[in-house]
Amino acid sequence: MLADLLRKGELTVSIYGLGYVGLALASAWVRAGAKVIGVDIDAIKVERLNSGVVDYLEADVVETLSVAVKTGRFSATTDGVVASIRSHVKIVAVPVFLKKSPTAVEVDFSALASAAKAIGAGLKRGDLVIVESSVPPGTTEEVVKPVLEGVSSLVVEEDFYLAYSPERIMVGHALKDIEENYPKVVAGVGPKSAQEAAELYKAVAKRGVIVLRNVKEAEFEKLLEGVYRDVNIALANEMAKLANAMGVSFRAVRDAANSQPYSHVHKPGSGVGGNCIPVYPYFLMWVAAKYGVDLPLTRLARQINERQPEEVAFAVLRAMLKHGVNPSTAKIAILGLAFRGDVDDTRESPTYGIVSTLLRFGIRPDQIVVHDHLVKQDQQLTRWGVALLHDLETAIKDADVVVVSTDHSAYRLEASKIISYMKTPIVIDARGVVKPDVDIYSIDLGRWP
Repeated sequence: MLADLLRKGELTVSIYGLGYVGLALASAWVRAGAKVIGVDIDAIKVERLNSGVVDYLEADVVETLSVAVKTGRFSATTDGVVASIRSHVKIVAVPVFLKKSPTAVEVDFSALASAAKAIGAGLKRGDLVIVESSVPPGTTEEVVKPVLEGVSSLVVEEDFYLAYSPERIMVGHALKDIEENYPKVVAGVGPKSAQEAAELYKAVAKRGVIVLRNVKEAEFEKLLEGVYRDVNIALANEMAKLANAMGVSFRAVRDAANSQPYSHVHKPGSGVGGNCIPVYPYFLMWVAAKYGVDLPLTRLARQINERQPEEVAFAVLRAMLKHGVNPSTAKIAILGLAFRGDVDDTRESPTYGIVSTLLRFGIRPDQIVVHDHLVKQDQQLTRWGVALLHDLETAIKDADVVVVSTDHSAYRLEASKIISYMKTPIVIDARGVVKPDVDIYSIDLGRWP
């Protein structure tokens, strides 16, 4: 078995896609004793990795891969075929995208198919391919398997193995999630594939392995995690809106409700970002349509969360008008561009929705500044002509309105400290992180304008 090669220190694993997930996976397999080849289409990233430069927020990932480069245990390449030839196990962590139009949503499998073609061209008897990308249920068998068999002329379960194991990480503690925090969910296209994958992952996941009956179940499981959170956040956003209208603290109500063990109400916020939770509902709705099944709750929750950045922008205007601030001259500082706290990932960030709505209202780009100390640059803000600042004091100085859109630890400040730099003391905390030692507008404290 391939697990025997790992125990002997003779296993080579190739990781396709060196983003947030791929680099964490590479670290985990290096630490488990494998030699790892990383594959990515970004030649600059590959060059930097091979020179020992690891751009990642987690120190354990940076340290593991930096040392592994020096010792020859990790290397990166843009050639997926060569990586496949030189490895026993191929793990796919490339993204599957959505193509949205006003009338339809389609799934883009091009990156996944491209990786599968490269793997197939170097696939050998006895190799194992594992898909870790989040995908619509059925993708491994209907998209990946035909490509692998067609390109390689090999037959799954007879000549090679194919499994699905969803990544279950959160950037910031991704490596710990893989190794310690959660069991690994695994399924194979057949019993041999499931056994090979499960035995390997037992060497990585200290919490053990959950083997599901088929890959569709494993693909579905990953999406269910995200949709549960999306629906729960939509509920929180809706209930917070009612609480604010009633003049009661949703934070107090939520804390009391969650003291009951069967209540797990999430926090409201400025919206839902990232490349996971906003995408998974569409994957499931896309699959459901093929089966003639309607998912009205899933769809409505997504609509509520997609409207939330507009709700925040409306709150900014209402607060300015209430306090006699002229919207045509006001300085608006938005704190946070990353979609969640203490990461530099801006994908699907609610801040974009807040900024675009304010611009649509007629606020000029030079009236808006966005602060994020972790995001170095941003093409979308540049296109809009909106400044991205890295110094917090500069961002909030002489501001008429401060909007907290991301729950960075850097924003866990006393409201009075923020206000001391401002021209007009209007703080709109959409993430519930500011310490309200003076009155502020907050989505969860009952003073939402």
